[in-house]
Amino acid sequence: MRRNSEAFGLIAFMVLGFSVSLIDSGAVVLNSGNVDKVLAENEFVFINFYADWCRFSNMLSPVWDEFAEKAEAEFGPNKNFVIGKIDCDKESSLGTRFHITKYPTLKYVRNGVLAKREYRGQRSAEAFVNFIRDQTKDAMQEFTVLKDVDELDSKKRHLIGYFQKKDSKEYENYRRTAANLKDDCEFHAGFGEVVDKMHPPGQSIVAFRTNKARSNEDDEVFRGNLHSYDEFSIWAADKCTPLVREITFENAEELTEEGLPFLILLHAPEDNESIKRFTEIVQRDLMEDKREYLRRFSSPMISRSIKNVHTRISSNLENVNFLIADGVKFAHPLHHLGKAKSDLPLIAIDSFRHMYLFPKYEDMEIPGKLKQFLQDLYSGKLHREFHYGPDKDTSSDDPSAAQQQNEVNTGNHDRVKRDQPKSPPPSQFQHLGPSKNRYTLLHDEF
Repeated sequence: MRRNSEAFGLIAFMVLGFSVSLIDSGAVVLNSGNVDKVLAENEFVFINFYADWCRFSNMLSPVWDEFAEKAEAEFGPNKNFVIGKIDCDKESSLGTRFHITKYPTLKYVRNGVLAKREYRGQRSAEAFVNFIRDQTKDAMQEFTVLKDVDELDSKKRHLIGYFQKKDSKEYENYRRTAANLKDDCEFHAGFGEVVDKMHPPGQSIVAFRTNKARSNEDDEVFRGNLHSYDEFSIWAADKCTPLVREITFENAEELTEEGLPFLILLHAPEDNESIKRFTEIVQRDLMEDKREYLRRFSSPMISRSIKNVHTRISSNLENVNFLIADGVKFAHPLHHLGKAKSDLPLIAIDSFRHMYLFPKYEDMEIPGKLKQFLQDLYSGKLHREFHYGPDKDTSSDDPSAAQQQNEVNTGNHDRVKRDQPKSPPPSQFQHLGPSKNRYTLLHDEF
């Protein structure tokens, strides 16, 4: 009997040992004791945040370890990246630190900076290896003749570096920044005699070139210290991050997951002029409002109640994503708004519950009109007027407006519900959020 017990114990030990070796094989196990060191010493760290009780985590686990082993075999021991994994049950503080809201979540860190985007591609070992190949290749595009700089894609943002030599602190900081911002800007660099006439003797310079086809922003030269990585990277991030972003099927999930309503311009594929005007008006009417608030209402003499009102308005304008979208590719939202390609361009709000159409695209040129449209969303006015017609204090210069609103006059001046669908068109972009077929969402679990 004792022999049987010992044999059973040996088998159990072997099985347990085999299980542990599988768990710890492949990817590097990260925890609160080693994660900062790993992030500091490696250019790129790709991390799987998981929980053992999550079935999607368990499905991904062997694939993730297979991927780590394939990457090791392809790139060798001198690779400049680490494939890691963090058990968020054991390391709950790291789950909080990295803002994990679902399992498994795949995030990556470049040069110690957490990327704005999660990995959302195919979950196979080969797809992960392809992702590593793409992410670790040099983001720099070197030019050897100056005319190449005159032929850059006018729909993209660019940073252009004119350096005395490649072996310099200035270029090293530029290259590191390029790795972190490669998804937002294209980076170009020239060296030595090729760019001698483009910079003062003994001083390298970097210039920002805007996406001229879609923006009226001015080009700008970095005036700070290129020897300071922090100073330059902050400036570059500001230039490379547009106020109005383009939503595509590739980034729709991450934008949707932010949870902010969309103020979105749907445009024809080659219509760059409407994009320029929309961007200018967002800058003029919406972003300037915050600066004006700070200027006018920072005085201690202003009453608290007035400050609270303006703070709320300013906050509402900040809590929205300003977006543009190809109205042909995103034909489904267009259809639900009752519009067709011939109606482009048009502006709408998607609140993630309903969609609301800005009545007349040309009216965005009227100062304050677009801002009022947003404020009507937060006040509930858009939803209310959809059902009951315009409020009593609403006026219009358009004599057909009342007819278009289809408000019913009962003779006693009380409004009744219009002969319209029960609700505004439902949100279409919410369907592009994280799939519950790939994640365990934390708020569903607790």
